[in-house]
Amino acid sequence: MTEHAPDTNGTSDYERVGGNAAVSAVVTRFYELVLDDPQLAPFFESVDMPRLKRHQALLISQVLGGPAEYDGRELREAHAGMRITPTHFEAVVKHLVAALEEAGVEQDVIVRVGVALGATQEDIVTDSTG
Repeated sequence: MTEHAPDTNGTSDYERVGGNAAVSAVVTRFYELVLDDPQLAPFFESVDMPRLKRHQALLISQVLGGPAEYDGRELREAHAGMRITPTHFEAVVKHLVAALEEAGVEQDVIVRVGVALGATQEDIVTDSTG
C-alpha cells in the first residue's frame, strides 16, 4: 500500500483524521463490525486480536501518511490459504468505510483509503468463487 502525501497545506490525511487516537478508534470500531459479521467472524476465531489491531492501526496510519510503519507480514503471506473470496473482501472494505464514516473522516480521505485497499485485493483474495 502506498501512503498519501500531504495536501497543499502540508497536512497529511493522518493529521486530518486526528492522528493516532483517531486511527485506533477507527480500527476498534472496524473490528467490532467485522466480528459482528457472520460471514467474516469465522476468519478471526483463533486470531490474536490485540496484535492484529496493532498491525492494522500501523497499516492504516501508513496509508494515511502518518509516522507509523507497518511491520507485519506481507499481505499475500498473511492471507495465504484463508480462502478469502471477493465477497469477503468487499464486506471488509464496507466495514472499514463505515468505521471511517462513523468517525467523521472526510470523503476524499475515505476514497484514498479505498483506492489503497483496492490495490491489495489480489494479495488478499485467494478464492475467486465468491
